[in-house]
Amino acid sequence: MAITIIDYGSKEYQKMVNLRLEVLRKPLGLTFTQEDLEPEKNDILICAFDDEDLMACCILTKTSADTCKLRQMAVHHKIQKTGIGAAMMNYAEQVARDAGFKKMVMNARKTATGFYEKLGYEISGNEFIEVSLPHFYMQKNII
Repeated sequence: MAITIIDYGSKEYQKMVNLRLEVLRKPLGLTFTQEDLEPEKNDILICAFDDEDLMACCILTKTSADTCKLRQMAVHHKIQKTGIGAAMMNYAEQVARDAGFKKMVMNARKTATGFYEKLGYEISGNEFIEVSLPHFYMQKNII
């Protein structure tokens, strides 16, 4: 499995959008609009491929000079709980450090907080609703 940074608008990016749609959006009855995707041209787009097949992805969005936000973490249903999510997070943290970020934050689905806590992320604040699901704000110093 190869984890790499991809370009916005590429064929790999379309695979990323499709995986996020399948794993994160369709189960909630949601889709993406062009307005949703347009800002991603400024983000760091990370994907894990098994040959040509996209297996996992995430996005890093700059929120301040020293902080980035992890967004749209998705792992293909058939390989969840195999360690690819942790590998993606390790890679994303290294990419963030290399880009000069000192902290990573996220709005994590409540069902995923245990996964992120095992990787050193801490819940900060109260539960809130986003895209109709309970979430928690989580953060980690990555330096």
